[in-house]
Amino acid sequence: MTPSWFPTTLPPDIWLRNATVPATLLDGVAGDAEGLARVDIRLTGGQIAAVAPVGTATDGINLDRGQLWPCFVDGHVHLDKTQTWPRQPNATGTHPGAKAAVIADRGKHYSEADIEPRFEFGLQCAFAHGTAAIRTHLDSYWPAAKPHWAVFRRLRDAWAGRIDLQAVSICPLERFAGDDGIALANEVAESGGILGMTTTGEGGQASSPEFQILLDRFFSLAEERGLALDLHLDETGDSTSRTLDTVARTAIRRGFKAPIQVGHVCSLSVQTDEDASATVAACADAGLTVINLPMCNMYLQGRQAGRTPRWRGITLVHEFRAAGVPVSFASDNCRDPFYAYGDYDMMEVYREAVRIAQLDHPFGTWASSVTSTPAASCGFSDSRRIVSGAAADLVLFRGRSMTELLARPQSDRVVLRNGKPIDTTLPDFRAMDAVVGAP
Repeated sequence: MTPSWFPTTLPPDIWLRNATVPATLLDGVAGDAEGLARVDIRLTGGQIAAVAPVGTATDGINLDRGQLWPCFVDGHVHLDKTQTWPRQPNATGTHPGAKAAVIADRGKHYSEADIEPRFEFGLQCAFAHGTAAIRTHLDSYWPAAKPHWAVFRRLRDAWAGRIDLQAVSICPLERFAGDDGIALANEVAESGGILGMTTTGEGGQASSPEFQILLDRFFSLAEERGLALDLHLDETGDSTSRTLDTVARTAIRRGFKAPIQVGHVCSLSVQTDEDASATVAACADAGLTVINLPMCNMYLQGRQAGRTPRWRGITLVHEFRAAGVPVSFASDNCRDPFYAYGDYDMMEVYREAVRIAQLDHPFGTWASSVTSTPAASCGFSDSRRIVSGAAADLVLFRGRSMTELLARPQSDRVVLRNGKPIDTTLPDFRAMDAVVGAP
């Protein structure tokens, strides 16, 4: 259903008047102290036909200064794991506990018949919340990963026009050492995917010759197939974990030209300022982009039974941005052993990122971190900005200022796709009972 404060249908040509938009998502418009600007927006034939100064339009729908954003981009999720918490919880809430639980669940349950309904449930949640593009990681222990990639291809095609979907392989780096690594890289290429792996580098592993050999092989597999990279790195509080630095310097040495997105890189926050600064500079030189997962990292990192956590688990988002490295935020895991909560709601992600990473006072241009920045970093076709000629894929909120927007969940938001309101009713968790069991 559409929230009661907005019409259920719109004519093909209409003005949305008196809208408040983050200025970073507009062209040539200055923002106020919170980085916001008031404009009138004309929608014609499913596109944004004009963005004009407030007061230009004399008719249409008055949004009464409510905020208007482009639809979101969720650049790092795990849709093949989603909704498995009821049948395989993480008893300790720790990162090792999450890995053990997923390994047990994957061995018992993962098949196309199991993955597909959970995967699609996640897409339904994201769509209702206003997300239009998603990059999902897929557990890719070859050849057992074939069902994951088959489901991805099927749902990517089924959801075309609603959610633009990309997929990335995820498995330990050493899985690329043999023939299975070649077969996996071929599957990724044939599926139009992104090559990915995970490594924590704990205990200083990234400085070993053996690690460098494996990493160069991984880069070679990508280069031979023209694949971009998306990597889970340094998801640990071990300050000796410096895989990110090694990856950046390897990309520079090899002259790697395809995009590289790196996620987590938590250990950077517990390294010395000198070491962290050197790594941030190397990432900027290599042209890397960073995606941060604030809710999942804060949930897992620093967790010890009976001990209050001493750090927030997130990486150096402000320092990366100051160095010119694009920074995005994303949902990561939802209701699986890596994170017990979450609903693929990118406004929740942004709200929590603001609080956890202190993206406020000033709010500046951080609204781009869940819209236009991940769109560019992931290479999605739509820029997710409020500009003339863009698709009228919009999320409308009643909140006017940033403090109003972030004080509440904005559950009464309106989502427009191609200029038409969609039904924002969320799927009932009970729909998953037959797949994962009731709580």
